[in-house]
Amino acid sequence: MSKTPVAAAEDSVRGGRAYYVLVALLLGLIAGAGAAALGDGLREPALQASNMVGGLWLNALKMTVIPLIVALLVTGVAKGAEAARAGRIAGRSVVWIVVVCTLSAIFGTLMIQFLLGLFPLPEGAAQALRAGLAGIDTATASPTVPGVADFFRGIIPENVVAAAANGDVLPLVVFSLLFALAAARIPETGRRALVGLYDAVGDASLVVNGWVLWIAPLGVFALAFTVGASAGGAAFAALAHYIVLISAIGVLWATLVGYPLAILAGGISLGSFTRSMISPQSVAISTRSSLASLPAMLAAARVMGVREQVADVTLPLSVALFRATGPAMNVAVAFYVAHWLGFEPSVSQMIAATAVAAVISYGAVSLPGEVSFISSIAPIAMALGVPIAPLALLVAVEMVPDIFRTLGNVTLDVAVTTVVNHSTREKQGRNLNAS
Repeated sequence: MSKTPVAAAEDSVRGGRAYYVLVALLLGLIAGAGAAALGDGLREPALQASNMVGGLWLNALKMTVIPLIVALLVTGVAKGAEAARAGRIAGRSVVWIVVVCTLSAIFGTLMIQFLLGLFPLPEGAAQALRAGLAGIDTATASPTVPGVADFFRGIIPENVVAAAANGDVLPLVVFSLLFALAAARIPETGRRALVGLYDAVGDASLVVNGWVLWIAPLGVFALAFTVGASAGGAAFAALAHYIVLISAIGVLWATLVGYPLAILAGGISLGSFTRSMISPQSVAISTRSSLASLPAMLAAARVMGVREQVADVTLPLSVALFRATGPAMNVAVAFYVAHWLGFEPSVSQMIAATAVAAVISYGAVSLPGEVSFISSIAPIAMALGVPIAPLALLVAVEMVPDIFRTLGNVTLDVAVTTVVNHSTREKQGRNLNAS
């Protein structure tokens, strides 16, 4: 029996391949840093070869971004809208998912700028890294947005095909969102056929993405060689700085929002929530999979007194649709790339990037971070006006931030479940008293 595209994509990351990519990154940086000893007779041909190989692999990563944006948004939003109509508990769950994902994107935008203000990348490392990345691709991913008025005029695409071709992500996302909401309102036969078509497009794109990730060690080595040749040891410091700050965003979001949400809106005591979450959080850290953590989350919810009918609806729905930590960490990555390259996004670009980070999470796929990294963050970077080439390097170290992504997602999944349980119980009690 053949595996699903999602399972195949997971296999491209699990089974040690993520470690191969990390090793390729380290070896490429070391080899690049030592390339100066080769002399121009060998160094320049080596750089030309690595630029060609790395550029081809980068283009392969880029080519599935637009199809995945549209396909995942249409299927994710249409299925979410259908689930919301399935019952009061499911509808309340979807509303909370949308609210938390939107707040997550805003939090990530504000917090990464605050953290970069407190702990900026050392200027020497930033300059060395810019020199290294200049050898790959530093062209902006989309035209600079000149002003707020033009930004709002450009939200609605005049020609959606042209928007896709030009990489104008925000109008493409707006169209896909409206199209998905419209698809949820047409007759069932047409809706299933349409969603099935976009499901197939998304699955096929994930298969291609899996093939590209299969050769990731080669592509990452080539890109890292180019960066290492110019940046030297500064590249290691920059990557360590990146890992710490992006991981901190996930920890802060889960801690500052997940726990208060369960306590204040979910009616659960701090001690009960903390103790109950030990098991699902341990599974999340060891597997980096919300799906693998689902049994432990169900058990934790029942220990906290969440009604079975709520846990059995909200938690599976959250695992399928809810990426609570994703918007915060994804938008933080895009802003970090801007910081690396010395880009100064306009206010309208920052708004656009935050909006795309929120909306794109509604159709996110439950995959390890390395698989969904490019498809989730590239649209945000494009809306921000920064190149996506650095993402091809950052994917090699994604396994570390991905631990905190999953940890935050699992924490917020259970927290939102307690909120839905508390709010529907209160409403049920009021209805009984009224009768």
